[in-house]
Amino acid sequence: MLSPLLQFLAAEKVITPAMAENVQLESEKSGQPIDDLLTARDGVPEEVLLAKKGELYHLPTVDLTTQTIKREALELFPKEIVSNYQIVPFQRQGEKLSVALVHPENLKAREAADFLARQEGWDTSFYVATSAGLKHALDQYANLSKEVAEALVYIGAAEEKEAARSTTEAGLEEVVKSAPVSKMVNVILRHAIEGKASDIHIEPGENDSRVRYRIDGILHTTLTLPKYIHASVVSRIKVLANLKLDETRKPQDGRIHVRIEGREVDVRVSTMPLIGSEKVVMRILDVTSGAPKLQDLGFMGHNLKEIEDNIHEPNGLFLVTGPTGSGKSTTLFACLSILNQEGVNIVTLEDPVEYFLAGANQAPIRPEVGFTFASGLRSILRQDPDIIMVGEIRDNETAELAVQAALTGHIVLSTLHTNDAVGAVPRLLDMKVESFLLASTINVLIAQRLVRRICQNCKEKATVASDIRQVAERVLAKVDDQVIFAGVDKNNLQFYRGQGCAKCGGTGFEGRLSICEVIANTRNLQQIINKGFALAEVEAELKEQGFISMMQDGIMKALLGLTTVEEVVVATKE
Repeated sequence: MLSPLLQFLAAEKVITPAMAENVQLESEKSGQPIDDLLTARDGVPEEVLLAKKGELYHLPTVDLTTQTIKREALELFPKEIVSNYQIVPFQRQGEKLSVALVHPENLKAREAADFLARQEGWDTSFYVATSAGLKHALDQYANLSKEVAEALVYIGAAEEKEAARSTTEAGLEEVVKSAPVSKMVNVILRHAIEGKASDIHIEPGENDSRVRYRIDGILHTTLTLPKYIHASVVSRIKVLANLKLDETRKPQDGRIHVRIEGREVDVRVSTMPLIGSEKVVMRILDVTSGAPKLQDLGFMGHNLKEIEDNIHEPNGLFLVTGPTGSGKSTTLFACLSILNQEGVNIVTLEDPVEYFLAGANQAPIRPEVGFTFASGLRSILRQDPDIIMVGEIRDNETAELAVQAALTGHIVLSTLHTNDAVGAVPRLLDMKVESFLLASTINVLIAQRLVRRICQNCKEKATVASDIRQVAERVLAKVDDQVIFAGVDKNNLQFYRGQGCAKCGGTGFEGRLSICEVIANTRNLQQIINKGFALAEVEAELKEQGFISMMQDGIMKALLGLTTVEEVVVATKE
């Protein structure tokens, strides 16, 4: 007798009755899942099969083949239960647990999921998935925990004693070289890269060692290791980064270059001595990923136009400001990719190189051998450059050289640590740059922050607190109607949030975007800088320009459903 799924697919004319009979017989004979036979042998697209299963069983669907399920969700059910009953816990939000079913008609599978959830006091919501989705989930069960567990088994009690010895190069040499420790570090790195983490934190605790990944700006605990293995893991990372094994009293910095899944990845390593142990932080830089476009980063409307209108000036200073981790370097490379043409010589000084730009000459600074931003900039000027990118203006000498380069016919792009775009001018004046030189060299000033992007798969309308709504109304009232973003209605403030789904791991967010403010230099602004940069005059001039502040930019993006208003308020708080 045909299964309910095959009967339904034949009735819906997705497959012929003869195909349905053949699939049923083949499944009974070989033991292969019907789902797999339909997609692999009979060419039924995975998405069609999933949609039809949802229709048949009157349940929402989830495509687990494209998901990286959060480990805290997977670990709610034992792997054996998941495999036997073909059920997958893929998201937990509060006291609500979302469970995918490969066979929704199997009442025992539903009862098993309900039983396990009730033990923790959770309610279950059921979704339909395919056999391919189940296999993908089972693979994820195997990946991190299995590999680390295997490594820990091999290390064993003998190495627990070894790692507990005083940290000397001789004492740790054998532990560091051992295959299990090496494998463990490789697993931690690989899963961070696959999970699109920007940083890895390996932190010693009182009873264990915690591994956390920073994803979309937020740290998530991914793994907990036994305390005895912490010193071995740290030492293995030191070896890879060419750091001194026996130096545990002061911080060290190094780099690791790895190739994973065909991707070239640079890892910046920083160690910090703590009480009785060391913490390691690793920054992941995917050098094979190209620079994104400004639009992809979140630049839009009037701000985007100001950049595009001024970036092709023959010379001048183009500055991006903001705190560490606000996306300044990424924005610079998006601008460089616009300028990158056959007829120009682009030279960059970076710490370190974060993106590879075909055709550009990219140099990492090395302060330990005297190759700094300032000394590198002097050398660059002898390399016949058209466009210069300096990773950061940190001191008076670099500031002076950057301004001189801009004065002598070069486009100079760099970053500064200031809270807003206006603050770049007094910051450079504090670095002893003459006001008349600054007035004539500044081209564009950008300030930015990063906010989390709402997951578009689970976006829904949201109500916000009355005080936040009032702030938004006041801020938007000051935006000139000529520069307000298309789709934004100042008289009808509708905000959004992400409900949380499998695609975003239940967070409601997926990725990040910039909120920004842009100032283009004008004759009036040049005169104001020359006269001493009075703030009242600056504000009047910016109003004439149609200036959009960072908060205004962010709130308009919140109204467009790109981020939440709460993210904007937190990011722009000084």
